[in-house]
Amino acid sequence: MATITKKRKAVEAKLDKNKVYTLADAAAMVKDINCTKFDSSVDMHIRLGVDPKKADQAIRGTVSLPHGTGKTKRVLVLCTPDKEAEAKAAGADFVGLDEFVQKIEAGWTDVDVIVATPSVMPKIGKLGKILGPRNLMPNPKTGTVTNDVAAAVTDVKGGKIAFKIDKAGIIHASIGRVSFEPNKIAENAQELINTLVRMKPATAKGVYLKAISMASTMSPGLAIDTKTVA
Repeated sequence: MATITKKRKAVEAKLDKNKVYTLADAAAMVKDINCTKFDSSVDMHIRLGVDPKKADQAIRGTVSLPHGTGKTKRVLVLCTPDKEAEAKAAGADFVGLDEFVQKIEAGWTDVDVIVATPSVMPKIGKLGKILGPRNLMPNPKTGTVTNDVAAAVTDVKGGKIAFKIDKAGIIHASIGRVSFEPNKIAENAQELINTLVRMKPATAKGVYLKAISMASTMSPGLAIDTKTVA
């Protein structure tokens, strides 16, 4: 049986497991109960009233967080030579095509986001088995397949994140760090929720926002009152 540390015991003593929080209260509490010595990420877990097996309810998309994620993302741009200077000027960490296709085939995936131009997608398609499970495969729905590579790189560096519903109907997304001020955590979280509400499928019936929780790395989750966020 795992031993509960003194710090974790102190955290759990502050919590009422039956309590549901407003978004603002959860944003303040998530900082107070952080268990780690490093700048933990703050994550949202949102259960939606949809059926992910149905194509029109398999929600995925992007959202630009008003205060960013607190993490500098490494971006690879796969493009033709005429787009390389544009990508580099926008701040891409890696730019090229064939050499990176070969590196990925050999197992290299040391990036957070991959942007590609439409013209090179035929070369990238074969990488789906490697990139797909890591959520790195460029996709037009997330804005990572585009001719405007500069805008795509700028968006990602500025706090744009992608999300995708899992098989259980839950969206998992990192929306900041515990070092953020509580209002910034709450505003980032609200922007994600607003985006999901706007994406509600017309075919989804019943309660849409079924459950919402917020948690930092290795810390307990905080249940959020869904009636206070939509």
